[in-house]
Amino acid sequence: MTMKVPPPPGISPQRMTLLRVVCSMAWSDGELSTQELELMISEFSKLFAQDEAEEHHLRQELREYVTQNIPLEELVPKIKSEDDRKLVLKLSYMVIRASRRHPGEPLINPEEKAAYRRLMELLALPEDTITKVERLADEELEHDHDVIHALMAELGKLRGRSE
Repeated sequence: MTMKVPPPPGISPQRMTLLRVVCSMAWSDGELSTQELELMISEFSKLFAQDEAEEHHLRQELREYVTQNIPLEELVPKIKSEDDRKLVLKLSYMVIRASRRHPGEPLINPEEKAAYRRLMELLALPEDTITKVERLADEELEHDHDVIHALMAELGKLRGRSE
């Protein structure tokens, strides 16, 4: 009797790199609740999986990937296209912008701000591009009021793009 081998994940190494950078931003302040993590993993796996078996496999793979602490300096050089660089900036900005835990806290805490600055340096996007991306992310967060929904909308666009 042969064991059924799960299909390869429905997410390419390039897309996985984008998700790893976004997760790195989510962890940059040292806090990411189990509920937030599980929701992100669940939504990401649903977005990229073709069926239930693939979704389960991808969920496991994502859990392993997001717990690895891979430096941005190693991840960002793998992001080649300007569109992907803008997307990872936007998603990262949305994640850290939405992580304010209490009213009156700064929009972005010092740890997140430092990680985000480092990401901007590594992405090497023009300042006006960064400003446009951040403005668009702010508008989408105001419209959706839910970072996971906003992230899924952006990642849904990515799913339809060719590598």
